[in-house]
Amino acid sequence: MTRRIALVGNPNVGKSTIFNALTGLHQKTANWAGVTVSGAQGTFFVDGISFSVTDLPGIYSLRVRSAEEAVTRDFLLREPCDYVLVICDATCLERGLYLLKQVAALLTGRMIRAGQEDTAFQTEQEGADIPLAPAEPAVQDVPLTLAESAAQDIPPAPTESAAPPVPRLLLCVNLCDEAERKGIRIDFSALEHSLGIPVVPAKAREHQGLNRLLQILSCLEQTDADKGDGSTNSRRENGSEPEKEFLRLPRPFSPEALAHQTVQYTKNNYRKQEEILDRFLTGPVTGNLTILLLLMAVFWLTITGANYPSAILHDWLFSLEDVLWQAADALSAPPWLADALILGVYRVTAWIVSVMLPPMAIFFPLFTLLEDLGYLPRAAFCMDSAFQKCRACGKQCLTMAMGLGCNAAGVTGCRIIDSPRERLIAILTNSLVPCNGRFPLLITMITLFMAGQAKSAAGWKNTILSALLLTALILLSFGISLGASWLLSHTLLRGFPSFFTLELPPYRKPQIGRILIRSILDRTLFVLGRAITAAAPAGLLIWLLANLTLGGDSLLSILSGVLDPLGKLMGLDGVILMAFLLGFPANEIVLPIILMAYLQTGSLTSLEDSTSLYEILSAHGWTIKTIACMAVFTLFHWPCATTCMTIKKETGSLKWTLVSILLPAVTGFILCILLSGCWELLFPVSGN
Repeated sequence: MTRRIALVGNPNVGKSTIFNALTGLHQKTANWAGVTVSGAQGTFFVDGISFSVTDLPGIYSLRVRSAEEAVTRDFLLREPCDYVLVICDATCLERGLYLLKQVAALLTGRMIRAGQEDTAFQTEQEGADIPLAPAEPAVQDVPLTLAESAAQDIPPAPTESAAPPVPRLLLCVNLCDEAERKGIRIDFSALEHSLGIPVVPAKAREHQGLNRLLQILSCLEQTDADKGDGSTNSRRENGSEPEKEFLRLPRPFSPEALAHQTVQYTKNNYRKQEEILDRFLTGPVTGNLTILLLLMAVFWLTITGANYPSAILHDWLFSLEDVLWQAADALSAPPWLADALILGVYRVTAWIVSVMLPPMAIFFPLFTLLEDLGYLPRAAFCMDSAFQKCRACGKQCLTMAMGLGCNAAGVTGCRIIDSPRERLIAILTNSLVPCNGRFPLLITMITLFMAGQAKSAAGWKNTILSALLLTALILLSFGISLGASWLLSHTLLRGFPSFFTLELPPYRKPQIGRILIRSILDRTLFVLGRAITAAAPAGLLIWLLANLTLGGDSLLSILSGVLDPLGKLMGLDGVILMAFLLGFPANEIVLPIILMAYLQTGSLTSLEDSTSLYEILSAHGWTIKTIACMAVFTLFHWPCATTCMTIKKETGSLKWTLVSILLPAVTGFILCILLSGCWELLFPVSGN
């Protein structure tokens, strides 16, 4: 028989970390509130007993003022459960105890509605403004508070025969390492004695304390089994039972008084240090300046660090073509099939890996580092006023930051926004922020721009200039995203901004090893694998279009000719537009398709350096204006196939999926036409 455990706690107390440690799964974790937006489930075993654990969203109370609170409340009321593990933060124990009291009240309320008790009483609210519910008669001295919303919204009671037993309540005090660093000491023995339920101190990130949790679960299971067969004293005689029996629900307690009795502060200055740093990072001037500097630093490190690994990986992957040709000859494969698989599928895949992997292997660890440090919520705090003016939610800043890594992940992350209207705005505008797949193309355009201005592509000064230009483009995308949010909130999605709670998490020492593992395995390789899955069949399609002819011209040339008038109007050409259309599965193959169409090679082309690339593109009519318009259209065009499928899944609407495609595409068309027209007015002769 499988036992069920529910994990309940405030946001950002390490619930998902404990969930991952128990189950061995890889639920997303980060140092900001709202990472878990829906329940995740996993399984683990203790002494041959199967435990199914559910990681519920982080909540501050059970008054149901948010979607997360509704999910947690409904689960505790309706789902059969054997254990409820309340996880709290050791650095703010009192807040966790308030939630513990509300959870206990809700469980008692469910038992009362099930017909196990029909008397009620009231006691003092103890500062929480929560009316109390009757105690369980089978467990003495356990009066428990019942949240207002729970008292009003408890569903109809089942029959007495179908009433589930009241779950056992356990308390896990996590982040004890941070409490020690801040000089906070907790008397866990006194806390456990006062509550009467198991209390487990833990350092989940270091996997400390979880073994005791497993031992307690094993002992409780054996104790219940002994009581069931009348052998209550058997385990005590064997010396394996705890010295005392735990109650199913806690004794009556005041969170404030209990925290005051069990918590001792030995340092008084750590709060002042964090307050000084917070004032700097969230200030109206210093906060925004910090965002700019961090963006530029991340992009500079990405550009500088990715060049050489990308070149090495490119040379190695393309050198394997000789091995593939030899294998094709050994298998006597038809020439057309060998060409399609090697020059089409493999070469496209090799290009994507060499272009995407090095930048992502640098960008994602840096992004994860900012998460673990606790900086992202502070950036959201700085930008909240701008989103409020657009009648959008400040949490949209977090989803935009996630979109820098992958737009599909950013769309999924929009679940942290409570308001359906604001969540939809965030989903529709997320593709206006360039994902990691567009960065290589943006970096290439910046390199070509500098080459066109007769600047060397080497030297640390030019890498800084490249980072500045890339930062300017990202800021442009942020500005356009804000403008689109304002437009949507005044037209299709009218409404006013909602208020939300944004907790600034503590500053935490990053664990470099886990950052590298999590960012590379869970993010870099995941995004890369998804891009390869989409691009491999696209490579075959591109090869067919380049090699199938009609009237002496390839289908690729015919398609680009049809699109050429619109491309010229945008400062581009038909080949570029056709490349973006064929690059719908993955943005990384846009530039290789352009080169293939220009050179008429019938397969994707490999180049040695940016100078030879600039010479080829210049020979086919590219100017500085073309490069500028290309950079703008790279920022603003339709999302990739994976993002579109994610939007359809999240919205459940084909209409809003089409809007999410048209919004960035129309924005890109308009901006390119305006940029091309202004450029012609300023430089009517040379076009440069």
